[in-house]
Amino acid sequence: MPGLRLTVLSLKLSIHRLEPADPVPPAVLESGFYSVTRTAEELSIVCDSGILIASPKTEAGWACLKVEGPLDFGLTGVLAGISGVLASSGVSIVAVSTFDTDYILVKSARLPDALRALECAGYDIGPARGG
Repeated sequence: MPGLRLTVLSLKLSIHRLEPADPVPPAVLESGFYSVTRTAEELSIVCDSGILIASPKTEAGWACLKVEGPLDFGLTGVLAGISGVLASSGVSIVAVSTFDTDYILVKSARLPDALRALECAGYDIGPARGG
């Protein structure tokens, strides 16, 4: 959906994988930005890289793009459009959705490539700001 505004958030994020029954570390819940997903197979946490979690698997070095919202639930193709542009440029993503909007995580090293590809595809990229 070219024309949507995306903002680069000033966040350095990590993604952690824990066992499904593990507790959520309290420091995560005090963070300004986090996402916690628990399934029968895993507990997955996205949070500030400064929060140290003793997780068996951690993937650090993620930057975050926010789709400026709120987005209407009837709107279709938002993630498909963004992920398609980035996939065509060889940029992997992790998507986190909330009630109001979507957040696109890309490896920090690939952020310039992601921004260039999205701008070329017609997305409006706003200045970096806090999370």
